[in-house]
Amino acid sequence: MRCNVNPTAATETVTVAAGSEIGFLLDNTLYHAGPAAIYLGKAPGDSASSWDGSGANWFKIAEWGAKFSPFAFVSHNANRLTTTIPSSVPAGEYLVRIEQIGLHVAGAPQYYISCAQIRVTGGGSANPAKVSIPGYVSASDPGLTVNIYYPEPTSYKVPGPAPFRG
Repeated sequence: MRCNVNPTAATETVTVAAGSEIGFLLDNTLYHAGPAAIYLGKAPGDSASSWDGSGANWFKIAEWGAKFSPFAFVSHNANRLTTTIPSSVPAGEYLVRIEQIGLHVAGAPQYYISCAQIRVTGGGSANPAKVSIPGYVSASDPGLTVNIYYPEPTSYKVPGPAPFRG
């Protein structure tokens, strides 16, 4: 489930300059409590529209975790998540993936995901560490198995790799 169930290629690839802000505007709010993240996956060929997202080509560029006293997730009830594409990201075509992980049922995380196709221009030569999706998290990850209601967590780490800041 890289880009949701039975994804199809979009008819358009949006051009975005490295160092620019990108985001997702949702038609509803993120009403399930849990973290959110945005990943970029560099298409191994010339076209993101023909790539299924397989392989270790993904890196996280943003995440929204928890705040404390009282415990809550930063992205809870948001309808827009935005971040900046690091200016050092190489030019090329990418899938950009947003994920929100609902943790409202302890030990049974629910993934809400979507992707878009982008063409990054004017980038740098960074080579961020990459992961495969699926495969970037473990079912036993404490960030996925936590009971967010009781006892109230005093720390929380968003599952997956650390965001690349470039």
